[in-house]
This record gives sequence, C-alpha cells and structure tokens, in this order.
Amino acid sequence: MDERAGIVATLPRSSPTSSYWQEPPHRIATHRTTVELPESASFVIIGSGITGASIAYNLLDRPDVSSVLLLEARTTCSGATGRNGGHTKCASYRAFLDNVRDQGEEEAARIARFEYSCMKAVHSFARKHNIDCDSWEGDTVDIMYDQSQWIRAKNAIAEMKRILGPDDPAVQYQFHDASETAKKYLIGDAIGAVSYEAGSISAYKFVTAILELALEKGLNLQTETPAMSIDRSEEDRGGWIVQTIRGSIKAEKVIMATNGYTSYLYPPVQGIIVPLRGTVTAQRPGSGLPSQGLRTTYSFIYGNGYEYMIFRPPGSMFAGDLVIGGCSTKSPEEGLHEWGTTDDTTIDPYIGHLVRESAAEYFGSQWGDDHPDGKIRKEWTGIMGYSSQGFPLVGLVPHVDNLWIAASFQGSGMVLCLHVAQAIVTMMMGEEQEDFVKWFPRSFRMSEDRLKHKFRGRLHEKSPMELETHSKL
Repeated sequence: MDERAGIVATLPRSSPTSSYWQEPPHRIATHRTTVELPESASFVIIGSGITGASIAYNLLDRPDVSSVLLLEARTTCSGATGRNGGHTKCASYRAFLDNVRDQGEEEAARIARFEYSCMKAVHSFARKHNIDCDSWEGDTVDIMYDQSQWIRAKNAIAEMKRILGPDDPAVQYQFHDASETAKKYLIGDAIGAVSYEAGSISAYKFVTAILELALEKGLNLQTETPAMSIDRSEEDRGGWIVQTIRGSIKAEKVIMATNGYTSYLYPPVQGIIVPLRGTVTAQRPGSGLPSQGLRTTYSFIYGNGYEYMIFRPPGSMFAGDLVIGGCSTKSPEEGLHEWGTTDDTTIDPYIGHLVRESAAEYFGSQWGDDHPDGKIRKEWTGIMGYSSQGFPLVGLVPHVDNLWIAASFQGSGMVLCLHVAQAIVTMMMGEEQEDFVKWFPRSFRMSEDRLKHKFRGRLHEKSPMELETHSKL
C-alpha cells in the first residue's frame, strides 16, 4: 500500500468513461460565465462536485460576498459526484465502534448525527428548491454474508442506542434473520440483514442545479479550465496565484474541493489523501424481480468488502434500473491496483466482469432471465479520495494563510459534503460559535497532526491486524 499511496496524482483525465448520470449532458456542462478569466477573485474554488458547488452556493448566499470563481478541469460535475452509485446512505454503525475507540463516545455520536442530518438535508434542499433530481427517500438493507460482520453490526448498533439514546433518529435500525431476509429482500443465502433509513438521488442533476442557483447569485463558473498550480503571491501578502491553462488568477482565498486529486495541487497531502478508483454499472433488472421494481436499496456485505445498489425510482429515466458498484476487494490483492490511480478513462476487466455479474449472483434464482435488450445499460469508473484516518479533511491548511481544503470523503460524499460546505464557509468567515463546535466533528478538521498519519487502506472493513498487514504491501 505504501507504493500505491506514493503514486503522484494527476489532473483529471480527458475522455473519462461515460457516466450513466451525465447523459444527456446538462446545459451548463461546458459553461463559462465570462469569455476570459477574471484577473482576480476573492474566493477561488477548485472543483465543481457537490463540495465545490455547495461552497459556492453558501458563500454567495451571504450579502457580504460577491466575487466567487469556480474552476473545473473538465465539464461540470464530471468527477466523483457525477460518477457515483446514487446512494444517500449513512451506514454509520459500520464505523461506530472504531470511532468510539479512536475518538471517544461524544465524537462518535457527533459523527453519526452529522451524517444522518446531512443525508436528510440533501433531500430537503432538493424539495425546497424544486430540484428535479430523482430524489427518493425510503429504506435500505445491508445483506450480511459474514458472521463476524453480523456480530459486529449487532454490537455497534447496541452501542449506538446506548450512547445516542434509543429514540435518536440516527439509530433506527431493524434486524432480520435469514428467513425474513429471503422472503422480504429476495436474498436466499444470507446470515441476516439490517434495514434503516436511506435514499437515492441523481447527484449530477442535484449539483448542476445547485450551481445554477449559485450562478443566479453571481458565481463565475469556468469549466474545462484545470488549475495547474497554486502559488503564494509575491505582491499580495497572504494572497494566491492560481495558474490555469488559460491564464492566472489572483485570489484572496483558495479552496481545494478536489477530493482524490488534491495532492496534485498540494503535494503535502501525498499519501494522506489517496485516490481509489471505483467501478459502477447500470443494469436492466432480471425478469424474475418484481415487475413494479424493487422498493429498497441494498448493500451486500462480506468479510473484506461490500457492493452497493440502488433502484431507479418511478418517474425517473430508466425507472427500475439497478445501479450497482464495488467488487474491487474481490480482485487480486484485494484490489490493491485500484488505489493511487486517477485514471477514470478505463475499467479494470476483472473488476468490470465481477460488477456486471454481481446483481444476478446476489439474487440467484430470483433474478430470472436477463433483459432481452441486454443486462448492462452502462458501466463507468470514478475516482474517490480516502484519508489515513477515515475522515474528510476540512479547514485551513496548517501554517498556510488563506488556503483551505474540503476533500477526502471516503466514498460517502452525499452524506457529508452539503454540511461540510456550510462548515467551511463558517470557518472562513470566523463565525465558529458554541453551537458549531457541538455540531461539526472535530475529527474532520484539517490539522498538522492529520498530516502525520500514514495511510493504511480503507478503514472500518477489516480488523486492526488486517489493516496493519495490508499497509505493508
């Protein structure tokens, strides 16, 4: 893993795999607010995914902010947000015991509540602003195939109920035995299942709508304008020069919302934020599945990994389709070769095959025959960002004036980024009050200490002994 974590990140590649969510391209996919780049801006945000878009919106929602420039290397929302699996799902119990051990009970509870609140806020924002983004709220189910994961889930949820209280909305989990799992969720070979509140959404539609709201408030959006470097301004103490392929911009503050690509612009996070390529497919359902479509989203959890799956809700394009991703840990060396790469122009053949076959294999005889038009409608990859401690890095870069970061969302950006954007704007404006401190997880904050922690691999899926073993690969 040390070797993979040391691979230098690149800029986002041109001609990435075609994402299901980005077809057809949105009307602002190649938007440039002005023909030429502005010479300067108060805030320069790099990255147009959910983090960058939400930061821009929150800044421009304030009466005292007017000069915000957002740079995107490719087309609008063409990174991880526009290439995800469509879930809005916390699964907070999966990390809870680790968080209690490493961060303490109060912080573990804060993280769980933050994730749940953010998940709800995404769908609430979509309703409030009448965003057509296939927003669906309902239940999800985690299908358990591994006895140790099943026991760990029960222990974690018991601890969550003890610490947060049994009535807290973030701890409303239900257990299902093997028989009920087979009958209710059509999965016949599982140990059991855990169900709880979640949702799904077209993140691409959601984020492009946020950007349009920000454009109405005065955002200058410049697509196909990669930031090549960020350097301290020699003329303006505390300021920055952002160099792009189209010229340079003077910035009072720079915000890196660049997730897995961040070390390209800021090398000190090399090995702290490590890219991971994920593989996703959109599949037509088999003939044996309910004709009215599935009514819950899924994760399929085994000893060293999981797959995740949503159904496309009624009224959406290709309603009933299944969007399923994962399988990297089933490949040789548990997918070690997918770490460190920022190449979303290709699909690993072995992993691609596993993902294509995964839904039919999980449903078994319930799947029926493949659709006459073919099982696979689309397949693609995307680049996520993972940190050494399993948390986002949010805040001012240590010992560097006016350089901010909001990155490394561990593949769970849809239940983190909307609130993280609010948090970082609050930090930049110096408005951290007592309520903010109680709300925002301290473990998410960027700090000098966080730059010291060695990356060990994806957390919360393996025992500490396994993590230590794989860190030496």
